[in-house]
Amino acid sequence: MASDGKWYPPEQQPAAPAPPGTQAWYPPGPSAPAYGPPGAAPYGAPFLPALPPADRVFAAAQRRSETDYIFSYWSALGWTVLTLGFFGLYVIYQLVRRMRDHNIRRIELLDAALSFSWEQAGMRGLQGELTPAFQRADSHMAVLRRMTTDFREPTIWLLLSLVGRGIAEIVLFVLLDQDLVKHDRAEIGVEYELSLILGRLGQALPAPDQSRLKGENNYVGRIVATFFSLGIYMFWWYHDQMNDPNRHFRTNWMQEDALVQAVQALR
Repeated sequence: MASDGKWYPPEQQPAAPAPPGTQAWYPPGPSAPAYGPPGAAPYGAPFLPALPPADRVFAAAQRRSETDYIFSYWSALGWTVLTLGFFGLYVIYQLVRRMRDHNIRRIELLDAALSFSWEQAGMRGLQGELTPAFQRADSHMAVLRRMTTDFREPTIWLLLSLVGRGIAEIVLFVLLDQDLVKHDRAEIGVEYELSLILGRLGQALPAPDQSRLKGENNYVGRIVATFFSLGIYMFWWYHDQMNDPNRHFRTNWMQEDALVQAVQALR
């Protein structure tokens, strides 16, 4: 436990304490952001007091309706036809925005859960025993944090789709599918470690279902199918781009509900 009251691996302690009340649980290193939760202003800017880790878990779980947009494919297709394609631009924007914001929200939730678990481990004298699990979890968290630096600005992708209609969408669909695969694998890694940690703390948290792992699309096959079908296959590709994240979000919600219950019981 460092002087700021937060967890760091025993062999790595921060050189200087963070401003009071602003440091979330982040082991130091290249994956660690500036002081504060993901999306916070850089060091030196005004800060709001950080919420306790348990409250951060609850707040992040409650924000799912803001970030995890659920598409209805047939409704989106109908509105696209009725608006002569203009609603399709909104679809592009939301496809990018929801994955970006979902990743940021999940980083906050999982980070808060790890911070809370570390505090609870300290109260029970289990920090030394559980440090390897926390370190493994942070290696997966580093993947999620790096994804926030990828080029996923929804407004820019909307403009690109206007300029390069068809080609820009294919490129975007490949990137979004790769993002979902990478995001899901990293999340499962963190969830698995959390299930071990919380189990050791006396609260059962179901281990993630490994069968939920999404494989990458056959990108070459889909591009060829789009070309030879004169673009008709894009309707099916749009369907998958909407429904695959829909399933991912709903799976996350079930895990989040169990996590919130475990945190509430330990609090």
